[in-house]
Amino acid sequence: MLAKRIIPCLDIKEGTVVKGIHFENIKDVGDPVELSRRYEEEGADELVFLDITASYEKRETMVTVAEKVAETIFMPFTVGGGISTPEHVSKLLKAGADKVSINTAAVLNPNLVSQLADKFGSQCVVVAIDVKKTWDRITRHSYWEVFINGGRTPTGKDALSWANQVEKLGAGEILLTSMDTDGTQSGYDISLTRKIAERVTIPVIASGGAGKLEHLLSVLREGQADAALVASIFHYKQFTILEAKNFLKKRGIPVRTED
Repeated sequence: MLAKRIIPCLDIKEGTVVKGIHFENIKDVGDPVELSRRYEEEGADELVFLDITASYEKRETMVTVAEKVAETIFMPFTVGGGISTPEHVSKLLKAGADKVSINTAAVLNPNLVSQLADKFGSQCVVVAIDVKKTWDRITRHSYWEVFINGGRTPTGKDALSWANQVEKLGAGEILLTSMDTDGTQSGYDISLTRKIAERVTIPVIASGGAGKLEHLLSVLREGQADAALVASIFHYKQFTILEAKNFLKKRGIPVRTED
């Protein structure tokens, strides 16, 4: 079995790391370069940087962030937020990013996923899917709906079908965020994560809700995620990454450790 990955997530707003709840109530957390250095020392497998506001000027800020982080750390990192063209992807990869994450642009132009996979390789293309449980008044059933524009805009798309589609288009990974659990520290959406993981063959990174180490165990085991994206409990030093990995290792989850 492949080792499961623990990936700190750094939400970026105007060059600063921030954190919110349900994509709202944003608070400053710290400097992205300093946090990157700390997480590499603690044994993170990768990092993810997401520009949560993503206007044109802030996308340019992310290029600067990528350059500074690449000068500081050696582990792989992904950059996302507002990416909509191959030219922007090229700029971020040249700045030092290993992968890019696209969400809104992929929904609005699914062919972009194939274009990026063909030009840069599937291993560079992560499709982020932000999901919220929604009640369909017509069918009178709830379903997992895809949201775009930083969680502001519902699309009517079913997340399970969209996951299948992005894999066929050439995505190398899926970054799956439950908006219902994001920032709550009440646990990942295990049911959603498992449903997506069972439908695709590419890796699924679970995001949204880690509050204790048992939550990581659940999403990697019951949720069948390939990686756990974590923010609050690492940012606020409730646990270190090494503590998380040792906890998982003792419970039979394969993780990369230095010993």
